[in-house]
Amino acid sequence: MLKASDILSAPGVDTVGPESVPALAAITADAFRDDPFNLWLFGSSAPMQRTFANLARSIYAPHGFCQILSEDGEGLAATMWLLPGDKPNGSGAAMWKTYWGLFASSGWGALVRGKAAGDAMARHHPTEPHAYLFTVGVSGAGRGRGLDRRLIDPVLDACDATGTMVYLENSNPANQRFYRSLGFERVELFHATPTSPPLEAMKRAPR
Repeated sequence: MLKASDILSAPGVDTVGPESVPALAAITADAFRDDPFNLWLFGSSAPMQRTFANLARSIYAPHGFCQILSEDGEGLAATMWLLPGDKPNGSGAAMWKTYWGLFASSGWGALVRGKAAGDAMARHHPTEPHAYLFTVGVSGAGRGRGLDRRLIDPVLDACDATGTMVYLENSNPANQRFYRSLGFERVELFHATPTSPPLEAMKRAPR
C-alpha cells in the first residue's frame, strides 16, 4: 500500500505540513479562481481561499500529503492528497467548520451549496483503497510551464510501483485533457444540485 515514504522528492518540491496552510490556500485559490464549479460554490476568491485554508488546516496538512513547488522562494504550485490509510480524525467537525465559514463569508446560499457539494462528493467517492487527489493548482505566475505535472508525476510513479489506484473529481472541463494524459479515465459526471456545474469523477489504474 502506498505510503508517503514511497514518493520520491523532485527538485524544488517540498512536502509541507500545517505551517504551510496559508501558502497552500493562497496558491490553490489563485489556481481555482476561474474554475466553473468553485465559482458556483463560492461566488468569489475570498471565501474560496478561506475554505481551502480550513480544509488544509483540519484535514490535508495534518493528516494527508501536501506539497508545494517553489522557484526563487515563491510558491507556484501545490497539491493536497489523502493517501491510502490516511485517517483525517475529526473530519466531520472540520466540514462543519468549513460550512460555518461559508455561511459567515457568503451567506446561507453558499452554506447550502457547500453542504450539497460535500454530500455529493461523499456519495460518489470510491470505497476501495486509493490515493485521493483533492487539489492540484498552479498560480497565475507559474501557469503554462508544466509545474502541475512536476508535482503529480512522482506520486503517480509511486502509485504504479505499489499498485495503487488514484481518484479525483475534476471541476473544470478545460482540465480533462491534462488528466487523461496522466492516465485518468472518467467514471461518471455528477451534480451537487440540478443547476450546478458538473464534477467529473475520474480514476487512474496503476500501470
